Amino acid sequence: EFLSTILNQPRLQNRSRLQVAKEDIATHFGRLPGRVFKPSELDQILSEQRQFWRLAAATNTEKFIAFLKDDLELSAVYFDFPARQETCFVWGKVSDLELMSHLKKGVYFSHYTAMSAHGLTLQTPTAVYLTSERASSPPQEKTLTQEALDRVFANPPRVTASVCTFKTYQVHLINGTHTRQLGVVQRDMTAEDGTKVRARVTDLERTLIDCAVRPAYAGGVFEVAKAFENAREKNVSINKLAATLSKLSFTYPFHQVIGYYLERAGYDAQQLDLLRDNAMEFDFYLSHNMGATRYVKDWRLHVPQGF
Repeated sequence: EFLSTILNQPRLQNRSRLQVAKEDIATHFGRLPGRVFKPSELDQILSEQRQFWRLAAATNTEKFIAFLKDDLELSAVYFDFPARQETCFVWGKVSDLELMSHLKKGVYFSHYTAMSAHGLTLQTPTAVYLTSERASSPPQEKTLTQEALDRVFANPPRVTASVCTFKTYQVHLINGTHTRQLGVVQRDMTAEDGTKVRARVTDLERTLIDCAVRPAYAGGVFEVAKAFENAREKNVSINKLAATLSKLSFTYPFHQVIGYYLERAGYDAQQLDLLRDNAMEFDFYLSHNMGATRYVKDWRLHVPQGF
C-alpha cells in the first residue's frame, strides 16, 4: 500500500496542480478571441502558460486536453475525411460555420460557399467548400496542345475525395493550388443560427474566377452564369478580376470562359476587352464532359447545347 502511494504521488500531485489552476485556466480561455483550437494550438497555450499556472512537468498536452474536457468546457469535434480524420477542440459553444472555418490552418471558404457569402446565389447550399492551399506550386505544363485540351475536357472533372458528412453538411476540403492566398479576405458571414462570423473567404472577383474554373464546385454552369449576372449589382471590379486572373497564371485559357460569362451577363464591351486582349490560340470548353455542345466563335469556346 505504501509503495502504491509513492508510485501514484506524481499523478495525484499533477492533478491537484491542475485543479488549483482551474479558475485561472478557465479565465484564460474565456478571454481568448477564438473558441476553436487545433491540438497544436492547445499545445502552444500549455507551453506559454505552464509556468504561470505552475503545472507539473508531467502535465503533457494529452493530459492537459483531458483535464479541459473532463473538468472545464472543452469538447472535441471530429471530421472523418476518408484519408485522415481532422480534430477540432471547441471551448463552449460555437456555430457550425465558425467551427468549419478552423478546420485546418490557413483554410478559407471558397467556390459555392463563397458565392453564397457574397450573395451571388439564391440557393442555400448544404455542401460546404473549403480550400487548403498546397505549400508550394507544382511545375507548370510548358506546352499546351489542342489534342490535350480535347482529351481532358471530354472526361469528367477531377474533384476532391476529401469529403465528409458533418451534421447536415457535406464538407469538401479542396487541396488548392499555391496562390499565397491571393484574393482571400476577412469578412462577415451569416452562420446557421443567424449570428455573424468573421471568416476567411475569397473576395468577389476571386470567387467568380474559381467558380468559372471549377463549376463542379459551384452548382454547375447555370449557377455560375447567374453569379456573373448577380455580381453586376455587387460592384464587381472587372479590372481587379482580370488582374487576379493574370496573377493566377493558369495553364488553360480560362480568360475565354470568363470573357464569355461576362458577355453573356451583359457587361460593357470595353470591360470585355480586358479579356479579349489575351491570345486565343485554342478552342476551349466551358466545362468538362458536356455532351452536345455549340461553338461560340468570338471566344473560341464550346458551351452546352441550349445554354
